[in-house]
This record gives sequence, structure tokens and C-alpha cells, in this order.
Amino acid sequence: MEGRPRLVISVNPERIMQAGRDPDFAAILRRADLALADGAGVLWAARRLGHRLPSRLAGVDFVTALAARGAHEGWRFFFLGGAPGVAEAAGRELRDRYPGFRLAGTHAGAPDPASDPVTLEAVRSSGAQLLFLAYGAATEEAWLARNLARSGAIVGMGVGGAFDFISGRARRAPPWMRERGLEWLHRLRQEPWRWRRMLALPRFVLRVMREPR
Repeated sequence: MEGRPRLVISVNPERIMQAGRDPDFAAILRRADLALADGAGVLWAARRLGHRLPSRLAGVDFVTALAARGAHEGWRFFFLGGAPGVAEAAGRELRDRYPGFRLAGTHAGAPDPASDPVTLEAVRSSGAQLLFLAYGAATEEAWLARNLARSGAIVGMGVGGAFDFISGRARRAPPWMRERGLEWLHRLRQEPWRWRRMLALPRFVLRVMREPR
């Protein structure tokens, strides 16, 4: 795996609405090399506005797909952030699923710039080619925009709750809910504190409805 660093982002209605309030975050989204449609709302909005996206691809599914490919290719991964022990547990699970998966390292780190030198040294010294980090929406993208080019990694992506799902710390929605675009409802049932964040969904719908087709 060679080339210049590539920034991958997951886009959902909540993040689109956040970009409307935060010019810095909007600029990061625009400069991404690859954007994943992580949400049924994004697919609906694209269709309504006359665009066609291939399919929804959740961040956790992208991570596991790369892990499977990387196990065959010998790619080295680095997991940054997440709750204590969760990144390591996710790495063990991926090794069990995909023999040959190589987790070059993990680091708790912190998203503030003062912690960047220590975190970057941990990533660079590991020789990792793919860097996944879980600092929370917008925060992880800001970290990557600031540091990916200095990390030594070729691919960088903020993965939100992917480490939790892969490790088993959190349960994903059953397939039938995912297929019907109801994964957000499952997460709300598991984490009721998310209700304030879910208020972005009706605002997103109204914004799309007002856009000229």
C-alpha cells in the first residue's frame, strides 16, 4: 500500500447538519478523498435531488471489509481512541475472524493538539498503513485533517462506534432493521441520551425538501 495519505469519512444526516453549522468541519468533508453514505437518510436525499449512490455503507462494515482484505495483503492497522481496552478487544476479534490480520498498535491518546506529538510518535513507530480512530464525530475528522499527513499512514478514517460494535461492547441493529434504514432507532433504544442528536433528522428532511430538484 503506497501513495499519498487518503482521508475517508462517513457521512450521515447528523454530520451534514453539523457541517452546516461548522465551516471548519464542512471544509474537512469537502476535502475528503472518499465519503461513505452511512445512513438511509443520505441515500434518500441523494435520490430526491437527482443523484444516485451505489448503496449505504456503514463505517463499521467498511472497517471489517478492509480488515478482511488487509489480512490477505499484509496491511498493518492502528486503532486510536475508544474506551479503555475496547480497541484491543476489537483487534483480537478481527484476528479471530480474519487470520493474518495485523494490528500494529493501539493508543488511547487524546484529541487535543497538545497530545499530538506523543500520539503521532506511537502511530509512526508502529509502521501502520491504515489508521482508524474513535474520538467522536467531527473531533476525529479534525484530528485527521491536522495530523494524517504526519502520521505515516496511507489511509485515515474516523470510525465512531465501530470498535464498540466489533468488540461486542455494543450490539448492532439486527439485519432487518438495517435493511429498512432503522439502525438509528436501534441505537436510540440502546443509548437514550442520543435523543438530542436525533433532532437533526427532521431538520435534515426539511432542508432536503426545500432544495430545488
